[in-house]
Amino acid sequence: MSELNYLYGKPLSHADFKKEPEDFMVDEVLGFELSGAGEHVCLQVVKKGENTQFVAKLIAKHAGVNPRDVSYAGLKDRHGVCTQWFSVPVPIKTDIDFSVLNSDTLFIVQQVRHHRKLRTGCHQANKFTIRLRNVSEPLDVFCRINALRAGVPNYFGEQRFGRDGHNLTMAQRMFAGERIRDKKLRGLVISAARSHVFNQIVSKRVLEHGLAKTMHEEVFLLDGSNAFFKEPINSRNLDRLAANDIALSAPLIGKGDEALTAQELLWLADFQQWRDGLIELGLKTERRLLRLVPQGLTIKQEDSTTLVIEFALAKGCFATALLRELVLYRDASPSHKEQEEEQ
Repeated sequence: MSELNYLYGKPLSHADFKKEPEDFMVDEVLGFELSGAGEHVCLQVVKKGENTQFVAKLIAKHAGVNPRDVSYAGLKDRHGVCTQWFSVPVPIKTDIDFSVLNSDTLFIVQQVRHHRKLRTGCHQANKFTIRLRNVSEPLDVFCRINALRAGVPNYFGEQRFGRDGHNLTMAQRMFAGERIRDKKLRGLVISAARSHVFNQIVSKRVLEHGLAKTMHEEVFLLDGSNAFFKEPINSRNLDRLAANDIALSAPLIGKGDEALTAQELLWLADFQQWRDGLIELGLKTERRLLRLVPQGLTIKQEDSTTLVIEFALAKGCFATALLRELVLYRDASPSHKEQEEEQ
């Protein structure tokens, strides 16, 4: 992430991130009402210092089902205080009290029946409350905050690539012919590879054009949809762009040059091995928003070196993509410290 281009220039301030679990708080927003009836129980859970899969296994064991039968809207960081939704199949005439799972690191806020299981990505957004400690240049952070309200590059965060970018190392080995038998791991590796190329293309665009300037030809995403179309720039699509009816995008690589602009094809020449590998896997080119726009972005100062930032992001967006435009942050979470000691 540190090698990707900054939209607003490299920040001047350093800061510690995730020093305490309470420094990184996430509230998942479903964006729809649960039906109150059905063969699935949806659990709103607050977890502290636990990962999503661990909580899913606890729920499965208590309900007497296979862990793969427990689903969740989205993965949430281990090192934080995160509120998220899980669902588990429970026969209509069976009552299970999941509150017995409550502990120092887990709390069941509510359980509500629903007519279908929750699927990954079914939620609408995530709300973040992030505390930055040991901020070296608070004034620089305050000076940047207004610019960030207009949006930042929609980079995938470092979480996508595994510890020390291990998922990308595995992707290179896979493209060289090594088989990955674990389907879940294989999916993570493929996703990391696409995300890496996406980040690189966005970074090149930020350097040469920024995010506001349009190129001669663009691939536009329809608002609220994954549908896209390619067109030369004209007054009509510029008006639609200004009205937020459509948005600029960047590619998630696969088959299909028709979903790429001529400029993107030139940029992709530096990543031909990655592109060939993804095409060989049978993936089709998709598009992702170029710009990440935070909602309700606010900042307050707790003391001379501590800042608290609040904002909401649409699902699939990374808080670290926003933070990196504010400060040069150091991950101070326990796992990161252990990793540094191992090195």
